[in-house]
Amino acid sequence: MRTENSSGLNNCGAREICKDWELCGGCRYQGVPYEEQLAVKAAEVKSLLDAKDIRYGELLPICPAPSIYAYRNKMEYTFGDIEKDGPTTLGMHPRGRFMSIITVDECQLVHEDFNVILRATLDFVESKGYSHYHKKRHTGLMRHLIIRRGVHTGELLVNIVTASDAKAGGAGDAGAGEIFDEQGYAEMIMSLELENRVVGVLRTINDRLADAVYCDELRMLSGRDYYNEEIMGLSFRVSAFSFFQTNVEAVENLYSYAVSLIDDFEGKTAFDLFCGTGTITQVLAKKACTVLGVEIVEEAVEVARQTAKLNGLDNCRFIAGDCFKVLASIDDKPDVIVVDPPRVGIKPDALDKIISYGVDQIVYISCNPKSLAENLYYFQYYGYRVESVRPFDNFPFTKHVECVALMSRIDG
Repeated sequence: MRTENSSGLNNCGAREICKDWELCGGCRYQGVPYEEQLAVKAAEVKSLLDAKDIRYGELLPICPAPSIYAYRNKMEYTFGDIEKDGPTTLGMHPRGRFMSIITVDECQLVHEDFNVILRATLDFVESKGYSHYHKKRHTGLMRHLIIRRGVHTGELLVNIVTASDAKAGGAGDAGAGEIFDEQGYAEMIMSLELENRVVGVLRTINDRLADAVYCDELRMLSGRDYYNEEIMGLSFRVSAFSFFQTNVEAVENLYSYAVSLIDDFEGKTAFDLFCGTGTITQVLAKKACTVLGVEIVEEAVEVARQTAKLNGLDNCRFIAGDCFKVLASIDDKPDVIVVDPPRVGIKPDALDKIISYGVDQIVYISCNPKSLAENLYYFQYYGYRVESVRPFDNFPFTKHVECVALMSRIDG
């Protein structure tokens, strides 16, 4: 018989299965031993590579996550109900039920502070009698709750997303005349007993019709509008809506490994394509002569520029724009290239431009093994050898798996 100790772990070294796993759409592998999860993901990567006839030198063992619980540093929860016109809930969509929301206040993928804040927020909303946003009627006050955490700094940012008070509902609608108690909410959050420290409480006003988070107005209710984080010796200021890696400890392992694959980039020119907020760009800048980071999301590029300045790095620059268009507009020539594209992979025009540089080594970081296999086939066809592929499990209990591939140019 399994028993649970004070740390929440059973005598097999794992937590009890989450009470919400059958409904919540967040986890696929609840109850599956972690070794089996790793085996399934590694087999998936091998199957996709083999299906595209990728002639890799080595398929290395999958790298496990440093922590399989409480690893997510950001959660975006939705207000709703589990049954039509039922009590307000706050959490995630159940599998296959887009109109419903299940409260997930015992989630195992986040730090316990997230669960405490979620429950306290829901209790606050219920005590005030606030209505939740209705996706079809487009009425109601409460929309989302976003919590972000600095893993290495212990800082928390809490962002409550609502309709504006004037637009919470029309005449006769639920939510009409509701006014969100900003001061009361901020004081309640700041009074919670938490392991981490809340450095900012924000309110985002969102009056868009779509059931997604948009920022029509951002109000600071307490503290500041960003939290600090540290990755690989670099300091970051992460604002309310900045893109940032979800599993900091795991991505540090992945990035360290990726950079270690490059034979020698000291004094050379490096390109970091699809660079996000520029973590790898700045790691490369510590040794390279110059580094160029290219990213289509302008806000991420602005964060990268601010972070480089914060870290005293003046030999890296960042350009916002489509990868192919940016590369076609500049005269710089790289000695080494790192790519970290979105799930869809790299488009053919950008692939052609990358290949045309003829660099000796390309490191490919992938969050989707399917598009990785497709892109590797393209590189392979046009003169690159896939030296190695290594999967990384950065998101235990979910279906996601990341990979790092090293490619070398075939002479002649």
